Parts: sequence; C-alpha cells; structure tokens
Amino acid sequence: MLRGRSLSVTSLGGLPRWEAGLPVENLLLFEVSWEVTNKVGGIYTVIQTKAKTTADEWGDNYFLIGPYFEHNMKTQVEQCEPVNDAVRRAMDTMNKHGCQVRFGRWLIEGSPYVVLFDIGYSAWNLDKWKGDLWEACSVGIPYHDQEANDMLIFGSLTAWFLKEVTDHADGRHVIVQFHEWQAGIGLILSRARKLPIATVFTTHATLLGRYLCAANIDFYNHLDKFNIDKEAGERQIYHRYCMERASVHCAHVFTTVSEITAIEAEHMLKRKPDVVTPNGLNVKKFSAVHEFQNLHAMYKARIQEFVRGHFYGHLDFDLEKTLFLFIAGRYEFSNKGADIFLESLSRLNFLLRMHKSDVTVVVFFIMPAKTNNFNVETLKGQAVRKQLWDTAHSVKEKFGKKLYDALLRGEIPDMNNILDRDDMTIMKRAIFSTQRQSLPPVTTHNMIDDSTDPILSTIRRIGLFNSRTDRVKLILHPEFLSSTSPLLPMDYEEFVRGCHLGVFPSYYEPWGYTPAECTVMGIPSVTTNLSGFGCFMQEHVADPTAYGIYIVDRRFCSPDDSCNQLTQFLYGFCKQSRRQRIIQRNRTERLSDLLDWRYLGRYYQHARHLTLSRAFPEKFHMEPTSPPTTEGFKYPRPPSVPPSPSGSQASSPQSSDAEGDDEDERYDEEEEAERDRLNIKSPFSLSHVPRGKKKQHGEYKN
Repeated sequence: MLRGRSLSVTSLGGLPRWEAGLPVENLLLFEVSWEVTNKVGGIYTVIQTKAKTTADEWGDNYFLIGPYFEHNMKTQVEQCEPVNDAVRRAMDTMNKHGCQVRFGRWLIEGSPYVVLFDIGYSAWNLDKWKGDLWEACSVGIPYHDQEANDMLIFGSLTAWFLKEVTDHADGRHVIVQFHEWQAGIGLILSRARKLPIATVFTTHATLLGRYLCAANIDFYNHLDKFNIDKEAGERQIYHRYCMERASVHCAHVFTTVSEITAIEAEHMLKRKPDVVTPNGLNVKKFSAVHEFQNLHAMYKARIQEFVRGHFYGHLDFDLEKTLFLFIAGRYEFSNKGADIFLESLSRLNFLLRMHKSDVTVVVFFIMPAKTNNFNVETLKGQAVRKQLWDTAHSVKEKFGKKLYDALLRGEIPDMNNILDRDDMTIMKRAIFSTQRQSLPPVTTHNMIDDSTDPILSTIRRIGLFNSRTDRVKLILHPEFLSSTSPLLPMDYEEFVRGCHLGVFPSYYEPWGYTPAECTVMGIPSVTTNLSGFGCFMQEHVADPTAYGIYIVDRRFCSPDDSCNQLTQFLYGFCKQSRRQRIIQRNRTERLSDLLDWRYLGRYYQHARHLTLSRAFPEKFHMEPTSPPTTEGFKYPRPPSVPPSPSGSQASSPQSSDAEGDDEDERYDEEEEAERDRLNIKSPFSLSHVPRGKKKQHGEYKN
C-alpha cells in the first residue's frame, strides 16, 4: 500500500485551497462509476447532485466515465464533440480499434461531460481481458457471473482510455476517482500498468458487509471476528470481494462516506480510509423563508384526499389530528429497519389507545416488491371518494343557485325547502355507497408472495389490520411513487413534503439519503447511530432531537431497548402541538446548509489534494501536519421552546391546536435562524479518519 503525507490546507472563502501547487487549469479530473447516466442505487444520486459543484470548479477539465445504454443516451445525454484534445485523441484511437466510445453532456445540473463505453460492443475481448486481470492480481472471474464479466469489460476499457489520455495529456496531471467495486478493475489495471495518474477509490458500502447484514448476522459486534475469505466464499462472491479489496489497496487514497462505514471497511477490506467524504445534496432555498411550510400544507391535503378514499366507511378519525409517517427505500426488511419499525408501531398503538389519544397515525411503507396489479378494493375506495365529491359538488351547485335567487328577491330562503326530495335521495344513496363490510386493506397492490412477505407477515403477527379501535393505521405501497399513478398521484418529493415524519431505523445504512432528503425539505426524520447520516448529525448538531433528527441507538443497546427508544420518539412526536411541529420543521430546514455540496464538496477536494501529493510527491510535496479536526463546528442546542412536549405539556396528548402564550415569549424564530446561519458559515477544517480510536464494546445485534 502506498503511503503519503498529510496536507497543509487553509480555508479561503469557506473552501480549502492549496498553499502551493498547480492550478486546476493544469489538471484533468475523471470520475468513474457504473451509475453515470445509469440509475441503479444511491451512487447515482451522489454523482448527479455533486456534478454541479465539481463542474463549477473544474469547468471543461471534469469528465465522468460510465457505461453506454441506448435508452439512457437518448433521454439523458446531449451528444457533442470533445473539446479537450487528449480526450478526443483517446476516443479516436479506441474507436479505430473496435470499440464504441460515446461523448456528450449529461443533462443534469452542471451539464458535465460524460464518456460512455458500449460494453456489449467490446465483449469479444472478454477472454483476453480475463487473462490481463489474472496477470495483474491473480483474480479469476467465473464465466456464469454476467455482472462481474460486464465490470471486467468496463474496467478494461477505462484503463485503456486512461492510458490514451495520459499519452496525450501534454504535461497535465490526471486525477481519477473510482466509485465502488464495479469501477475497481479500471483502477487495478491502471496501477498494474504504472499509468501516471493519481487514484482515489471510494466505497459507499462494502460488498461483504451488505451480504452479512442481509443474512441477519450479528455484524457490528463481530467485525473483528469474521473469517473474511470463508464468508465471501460461502456466498459465492469471493472473486468480487477480491476485486474490491485489490482496488482499495491499489489506490493512492481510500475514502468512504461515513465514520461507521470507515470502521466496517477497516475490518472487511483491511485498510483504514484516509478521508471520510460525506454525501450531500443540491440545496435550493426558497425566496420566501417559509415557503416549504406552505408546500407541506398543500401536499398534506393531497395525501388526506387519498386517505379519505382508502379508509372510506371507516373514516371515524379527524384528519386534522392525523399524522402521516413513512418509510421508503429498497425492500430490505432488516437492513432498512422495517422489522423494528413495525414492532414500535404496535407499542405506539397500545400507548395511544391506553391514553385515549385523539391523534391518529397513518404510516406508509414505500418499498417496491413483486406485485400483480393494484388492489381492487383500493381502487374502489378512490372511485367512491371521487363519486362522493361529484355528488356533493352537484348538490352544492343546486343549493347555491336557489340561495342566490332567493337573495336576489330579498328573501331569506327556507332551509327546509331549499333541498328537495331528489337531493335528499341522492345524498342518502351516496352515504349508503360508503358502507363496507371489510376492513380497509393494509396494502394497495396484490402481492405475489403474500403469505411469505416479511412486512405482511409481521402485520399479521402484531395485529394491526386498520380496525376502528386502532390509532395506528398501516398502508403498504409496494411500488415507487409516481405522479401518473391512479391511486396516489404524487412524486416522491411531493409525498415527502406532505408527510410529518420520515422513519428510517436502519441497521445497515452506510450513508442514508432518505433522512437527508427529509432534512433538506424541512421534514423531521428518525435515523440511527448505525447510519452515516445519523453519525454525521451527532457530530455536527449538539441536540439533534431539537432540530427534528431523532437518532435511535442500535449499536450499543439491545433490540428491545432500541425498539422502546423508537416508540418513545414516535409517542413524543404524537404529543406535540401543531405549533411545536412548525417550530421543529423550521429548525430541521435550517440544517439543510450542513448537507449542501457547496460545503461537503471540500472533503472531496481534500481527497484529491492528498492523492496528488502521494502520486506525484516530487511536484506536490506538502509539509506533514497534524490531522485537522472539525472540533468547534456544531449547531448549538436551541435555548427556546423545546419541540419535545416533555418540557411544556402534560403526559397525555394535547389537541394539535393547543398553543401556550408562554411559548410565544420563549421562541424567537429570527434570532435562532441568524445564530444558525452564523454557525454554518464559520470555517472548519477537514478531517482524516480518527487514528487510534478504540473499538467500543457492548454492541448488540438489532
């Protein structure tokens, strides 16, 4: 493994700059990922949202490398000719030798250049490239692993392209960042061929870690006890694991996205990350300070319309006192924390019923699964709702016309005669149409594996079937949200803005974009200290709960204790008044600056600076310095009214309209906002992964 020096960087305008070195004009930056223009998972979001910040700084010297898929090329990429001479000549050479390399601008914010390789067109070289990989690192790929074979072709094309670029770089130094094991073969081959490039390898989640957690293994408590080779071999991913580990050890600089993943990577991949690079988002501020609150009210009304239809015949709860909670993401029952969430909802239902609360909680599970089609009963509910709306509208029109005519004649209409017998008949028939013999369904679709589905099986066990006595109602929506859906015609962002709380009690979550997206939109969320996002917020916010970030301890508590803690978070949220929730949303939205790429992009800059000093020490020599830290950069604990009701309310839930006069005196929105703005603007230096930090014991499997 190559070793390097720490960098001495200074803060200039909130961003780190070289004390000495080449300007960006004399550098070329490439980022390599299988998810460039190709959405598979969260890495697509990382690259897409970060592109604008990086392109603004690097201009025409920034390029993304990914696979070519015709449907993605037609809808996401504007083809053009490369301006950079080295890139153009590299493409020409490869195209002349039987490859298909496409170039264009990716139609996202920042419009970065993309170089796309047609994998299928170059598959005729597969056997030769398998031999090259074996000679480079003694890793063989089984013929039946189609995905690994595709990655070999992609990596071989990447290494070939980088060689051609460096041959024509005219003195420019090349930095290449590789994301995940899918791009790692390009790094391995580039280093084996001694290409003059500076390399960064970023793992967003270790390959073996994801497999182990999915198998319900006591992962974090046994990190230092796993027989890594044996575990990878038993899961038939040994060759993939070897590619990932070789990539890590070949890179000049190794980075990962969170502190918790850094600990995991040190044990799984046997190298401690050099830099932690948290994931960010492009944060767009509204010109009106509280516009996001208006959006919440608008989209909440649309969710209420869906709920009216879904629960027709059983709508005996007040929608103005109903809270909407949701969990969303890949259908990984244990990894995403759906198991502990359902158990907590059962306990929450008991607490609300025991305290005779008038608050109702409707919980959405947005987790794609195999389905046949929409549930007939669910479609019928929306049809009944629409029919009732049409009936009420027609009666209102007739009522309004008669009232208008009477007023024109100077008469007060007789309310007993303003509605005739036909109107009464229509309304009675409408009421009868809302009667149903069955309970509202817990799922909106017909599930293919209904009997073995983990969520439905747990719902049967805990007995939450949307009965009238339940204060917690469940709706499983096993499909991604879409504005064209006949059931819930809303995009994901609109749906999130309309909800009150996002709940993501994940056991394995290297970063966690779902709670981060909630934060940017001003929606409180639940996360854990086993997610990168949760660890990041614990580090930068003195009292995360006051800012609407509830962090469940799933690392040092037993499963039952973690479940009880989550239940108390949910119950406390249900006890908040409407005004307390508004205050909390204001605070949550102010945290969005912490997640802006304009600030988090500095971590990636630091990694690039470090890799240049290691790859080209004679030209980028930096005096070693002590590792910088982020000490002193924390959002303070708000001194004003707490969002938690424990300090200002009785033990039983209050009406959501309750507002105390003393709270008005204790809360100053402008003063708090200004203090938080000053905190986010204060400069802070970048940090390496803490060295010598001892592993804490007493961890439990959740």
